[in-house]
Amino acid sequence: MDGANARALRIMLGAGRAFVPRPSSSQGLSRVPVADPSSPPRHPLAVGEPARLLAIAGGERIDLSTFFEHVRGVAALLPPGRHAVNLCEDRYRFLVGFCAIALRGQVNLLPSSRAPAVVAEVQRRHERTWCLGDRAPDPLPADWFVLPAELPRLPGETPMLDAAQLVAIGFTSGSTGAPTANPKHWGAFATSTAQNLQALADLWDGMPTVIATVPPQHMYGMEMSVLLPLLAPAALHAGRPFFPQDVAQALAEVAAPRLLVTTPMHLKALVESGVALPPLAGIVTATAPLPQALAEAAERRFATQVREVFGSTETCIFARRRTAREQAWTLLPGVRLEPQEEGTLVHAPHLPEAVALADLVELLPEDRFLLRGRRADLLEIAGKRASLGDLTRRLQAVHGVRDAVVVQLDPEPGQAVGRIAALVVAPGCGEAEILHELRAGMDPVFLPRPLRKVEALPRNETGKLPRDAVLALLRGSE
Repeated sequence: MDGANARALRIMLGAGRAFVPRPSSSQGLSRVPVADPSSPPRHPLAVGEPARLLAIAGGERIDLSTFFEHVRGVAALLPPGRHAVNLCEDRYRFLVGFCAIALRGQVNLLPSSRAPAVVAEVQRRHERTWCLGDRAPDPLPADWFVLPAELPRLPGETPMLDAAQLVAIGFTSGSTGAPTANPKHWGAFATSTAQNLQALADLWDGMPTVIATVPPQHMYGMEMSVLLPLLAPAALHAGRPFFPQDVAQALAEVAAPRLLVTTPMHLKALVESGVALPPLAGIVTATAPLPQALAEAAERRFATQVREVFGSTETCIFARRRTAREQAWTLLPGVRLEPQEEGTLVHAPHLPEAVALADLVELLPEDRFLLRGRRADLLEIAGKRASLGDLTRRLQAVHGVRDAVVVQLDPEPGQAVGRIAALVVAPGCGEAEILHELRAGMDPVFLPRPLRKVEALPRNETGKLPRDAVLALLRGSE
């Protein structure tokens, strides 16, 4: 790129940023790091031939060579700092921003929500943090950088990252308490992506295009719709369709084989909508338990396999199953579980050390296991035992109930055990009617009191229910 083009590039991007201009010594295109042969083991930002399809964005087919040029161009002009909250909604722009941030040696922060309070808290906890977006808030905050409509391009060598480089920090959703930070390194991402590919590759012939309803900031969305296209022979669709017809349209925009990455909440909406989908190589789902009946209905409706994957922000994906036909989970290659009294230790090739999860498991032969709930979800009242997960499933099965959740409240003063409470979405049913049906199959000590009807549950973008939001809605219903 000559000097005139470089100056034009800086001018083009200047309108999309709110940062005070930096001294000339730190400006320009020379700030993209150059690979050092003496550095630790390195992995490329993406694999494949330069001409291989990486993404379909706005109807445009983007090959790997063009993607690398976009990454270098954006990396050359990003602001200084140590951390960047990547809030891009367009999946391709998120991908470019993610890699450009990493190429600059900075860390992507991936909050569980784009809510201003959540973003502000993440910024407060991490020094020298700025925000990256593909849309400009109005007014534009001083710590924002907005990608331009036309991404800059800069030729060069294949970008590489050290295996040990910290590239992202993912945050849990807060469904069981306060969100926690989980560091992710590039080498570990490369290893876990290879495992995920091995667990799914039998679903298709050729190179699939991933269409995802989950945000790329969520670790499941990151693994399936960002890392898989980067580090495996796959392409991505830049959109994030939400409604059933939008999903059908996005699928129709790409050629077979098509891989739909979604959640039980979105899958249920697809099945119930009656929408017709183009042929699918497979459906992958996660973030919440997938009812077997829903998995069976989806396989019949869309003539494909539904694979449920199991993992967490702390561990990434480490098991899978075909829920329509299996109750047991199969561990991915190299993964080992170690049951503990309060949960399970997960050992995996991509984890530097074992990670403790609250999930209780029963080990089976041939690297399989059954989930037995969580210790925190187990209830013991008046000498009787139950689990919040099972109580929730029973409530969701009541005729006329569209959605529901059962929780245990904190004990009131002078009480040793908290009350059982529930939120339920059931437009055609009364609370007394629902409780009457529950009594037929539920011990009276576990009947939710209070049981509150609401218009919708406070699910986040991946269908999870943060405990604080559930409790706030219960308080508001009193």
